Amino acid sequence: MSEKGLDFKHKEVVNINDGKRLGYVQDVCADLETGMITDIIVPGGNKVINIFSQANDITIPWNKICCIGEDLILVDI
Repeated sequence: MSEKGLDFKHKEVVNINDGKRLGYVQDVCADLETGMITDIIVPGGNKVINIFSQANDITIPWNKICCIGEDLILVDI
């Protein structure tokens, strides 16, 4: 999994447990000391409200990412 953080913004996240489409990656978190990506963030809940509030965002730890494809990220949450 040698992707750049910016490449994630064009990928849709799908939960393999229930097949639910969680949305597109909104942001990534990284460890500043190592430069490694630690989490990806997708918007959660009502997207209109989410523009003004980050409370509903879904943070997915890196170890929950199962597969990264060209346009899709499969997660196990």
